[in-house]
Amino acid sequence: MTPDRRAPTGPDIAVLPGAGSFGGELRPLMQAFGSPAWLVCYPGRFGRGFGRPALSFDHVVRSCVDQVVARRSVRPVLVGHSFGAYVAFAAAAELERSATGPAAVVVVGAMPPHLFSVSESVTRSRAALATYLDEMNPEFHSSGEWREVIIDTAMSDLTLLREFDPVRCGPLRCTILAARGETDPLTTTAGLAEWGRSTHGDFAHRDFPGGHTDLLGNAAFLAWLRGETSARWDVSVHG
Repeated sequence: MTPDRRAPTGPDIAVLPGAGSFGGELRPLMQAFGSPAWLVCYPGRFGRGFGRPALSFDHVVRSCVDQVVARRSVRPVLVGHSFGAYVAFAAAAELERSATGPAAVVVVGAMPPHLFSVSESVTRSRAALATYLDEMNPEFHSSGEWREVIIDTAMSDLTLLREFDPVRCGPLRCTILAARGETDPLTTTAGLAEWGRSTHGDFAHRDFPGGHTDLLGNAAFLAWLRGETSARWDVSVHG
């Protein structure tokens, strides 16, 4: 049988979760895109079969790059939420040095690289981190062992994020799309607009109803995301 070599009709969507996340809050986004969307698995995140936890931020980025390259997709789109936005940005910089340059990077719930910071308290105090997670996601009311797993994972992610050096990535060439929830305590509208400094390509940004996490299920946000990524991918591939 002759392999089906028809050109793709839409982008491959790599979705990168936030600190401590195992992807549950990203289900509405994944469902909005359907089969083209897939969840990037950070090292050690999903059990022994996926290796040991990352020992550096660069290790997380390299794993993301390897997963994207392995799919052999045409001009993929990287969608990163919070911590995942910085992984997506750094991974896109590496991908642009190869033949797998992305069509767009979507950053959600994250300040631009030159304005981001990680409070030392959330990487040293479990109580401070638990409070931080509750503020970011009011639905985070897990108790017992699962809550402890999430806190441990988030603390590890945020500790690694302190290593992120945006200067090493430099401005991208691809489109950056930035979004935030209007009540997100981690971001500001003015800050979101500053993502435009992180690319030489096109840039668009928008605020939506919602907070840091529940934005991910907002219908207006999902419609905007689908429309923008499809349009940017189409221009990138077909000119």
